Amino acid sequence: MLDSVLAGAGSGKTKTLLQKLIYLIEEKAVNPSNILAITFTKNAANEMLDRLILVADETEEYAEIITDKNKSAKEKNTERHFFTKKHKWIDNLTLRTFHSLCYSIMRNFGVNEFDNKFKIIGDKKSTDEEFSKYAATETAFEVIHKILIENCESNQYLLDLKRYILDYLVDKIHVENDGKTSLPKHGKYYTSLNGTKVRSKSEQYICDWLYRHSIKFEYEPEINFRDFNFKPDFYIPEANLYIEHVSNLSYSTKNKEEQFKKANKLLVKTYEKQTQDTALFNLVLERIVKNRLPSNYHYFSALSFEEEFKTYHKEVKDFLRQTMRVIDMVKVENYTPETILKKSQKDQHERVREFYKLAAPVISKYSNYCTNKSYMDFNDMIIKTISLFKNHPEITNKFRKKFQYILVDEFQDVNNLQVELIKLLLTGENQLFCVGDDWQSIYGFRGSNVNYIVNFQEHFKNAQTIKLNLNYRSTENIVGASNEVIKHNKFKVEKNVKSFKKSNNKIHVFAGKDNAEKIDYVKNQVLKLIDKGYSKEDILFLYRRSKMFSIYFEAFKHEGIFVSGKTIHASKGLEAKAVFIIGLSQGSGGFPDIWMEDRIYQVIKESNHDLLLEEERRLFYVAITRAKDELFLITDKGNESMFLKEIPNDFTLKTSKPFKSVVEQIYLCSNCNMMIDPDSVFCKYCGSKQ
Repeated sequence: MLDSVLAGAGSGKTKTLLQKLIYLIEEKAVNPSNILAITFTKNAANEMLDRLILVADETEEYAEIITDKNKSAKEKNTERHFFTKKHKWIDNLTLRTFHSLCYSIMRNFGVNEFDNKFKIIGDKKSTDEEFSKYAATETAFEVIHKILIENCESNQYLLDLKRYILDYLVDKIHVENDGKTSLPKHGKYYTSLNGTKVRSKSEQYICDWLYRHSIKFEYEPEINFRDFNFKPDFYIPEANLYIEHVSNLSYSTKNKEEQFKKANKLLVKTYEKQTQDTALFNLVLERIVKNRLPSNYHYFSALSFEEEFKTYHKEVKDFLRQTMRVIDMVKVENYTPETILKKSQKDQHERVREFYKLAAPVISKYSNYCTNKSYMDFNDMIIKTISLFKNHPEITNKFRKKFQYILVDEFQDVNNLQVELIKLLLTGENQLFCVGDDWQSIYGFRGSNVNYIVNFQEHFKNAQTIKLNLNYRSTENIVGASNEVIKHNKFKVEKNVKSFKKSNNKIHVFAGKDNAEKIDYVKNQVLKLIDKGYSKEDILFLYRRSKMFSIYFEAFKHEGIFVSGKTIHASKGLEAKAVFIIGLSQGSGGFPDIWMEDRIYQVIKESNHDLLLEEERRLFYVAITRAKDELFLITDKGNESMFLKEIPNDFTLKTSKPFKSVVEQIYLCSNCNMMIDPDSVFCKYCGSKQ
């Protein structure tokens, strides 16, 4: 039997899953060891354990322990472990995250697939007790950085990497805060491999060719021939040679050539049309330059990674971060470095093609390095478990027999690998019970795929879907508003969610003219809530990015007000009596804030503007449904989020201070620009006649 429970926000998804678990044990006499319950985070798994222990603990001792604010997380974890062992039926359950489950399987049964004494490698050192004692001594970033440096022992790779970094991470047209583009005033927009700033891509190519061949040069040296001043493009001291590159924008060189002949100096010209054929242009440069250098000239010398990138540490780090993201995406989407490189080379953009030429060998070496060192990252644990099950049916059958009942929480967050793993555990005899809410799927950027829950019956044949439509958390107006917002999404399962709580409280919408006005309004509302008896734990601030909250936090701290704040993504599963959502404005950093994935990542997984907009709307839905009783939506006057406009006025109480009346015409002094009376003959500030 395959069941999907679609439950709206506040309808008790986790409670439903736990009730199913208890029902199986008490009513169906299922052995707890035959039940697998999967969730996504360690915190969610601990919360499940806590709720099961509370059911089993008739002394209510455990309730006092987990609500004791003086106990540390470590102390509570110790008590959790003790009470789990105390209640054998709980201890016999397999309650795991996906990673923890696969970790256990690979550690105990994976010896035929991988070294079962493997270590965990991640972007950061693991703090999870289960994984930390088997953590690698180096991070994934450190390994990839080391591999990049090794690759740069090849001069060709190093210079190609530097060219990529200079072209796409350094030489960018900057957009200032006022929207104006910022270009170098000297007109030199392009950086050559040796750091010289030049005026064109062709000049950059000449610089790079000279640098790659270890030929010293000067760019635009100033030449004085009697009364003639001139800056040729290049001077090569070893050959006593001047080069002038001629393009359609160049001035006539006839007079320059005559002056060089008079001074008995050699000036050679290259032409823009020659650069259209790289091989031809290389031959031209060899003929012009190499034939005039000493016969014993050394054209190549070893290059140092540290020396070449000493001023580009940030850009190298950006490249490594992009490579790490690609490694994760490639694993989730089931690509190999070879297939993704082949696919990328068909892209129409040079930047994308060049990135993968540089990244693919790093990715391959990273995979080999991890295998050699017995390292696995979190995606590897799932991939290797899938491979183990496919290659060793006797092990697969063992777990299929063991886990006759599989319960999955937060199913809207699953990715391709996790679904493949679940399917491998299923037979015609197993039962799958999944709980989730497609309206709260907000982790697409991590690889989750909302399609698995929206079209559950397509992915799991003969399944049935049950809907829970009663919200026990939020008031009628909050539930009504959230329903109206999510209606604008097309890719969803229709649900008619209603509120269990009766209340006339309206949603407060405040549009401020500036930060000071918004802070003042919010501060007053927080003080009113405190006067009503709200504690600081009852009030929660939500925002897209942490820096949005900092100005509120500092202002509140000055007033002795302390409230907690979370990013909306981190607030999933939380609730508070009063919720303030800040930053609800249109545009960058607001709502929606649609970032089409860099084309580098689109090679692996294409993104769609409409689907990204729907995820943004789901993120807003998650935010507003954290509120139990009071909801405050803070925006900018005249720049309100489009999502606010999707909430009917019946649900809201809108507040904003009107703009001042438009002032009469202002008269300024023509000399000092100070404001003067329109009837003045002379300026009272500078005395000039008007």
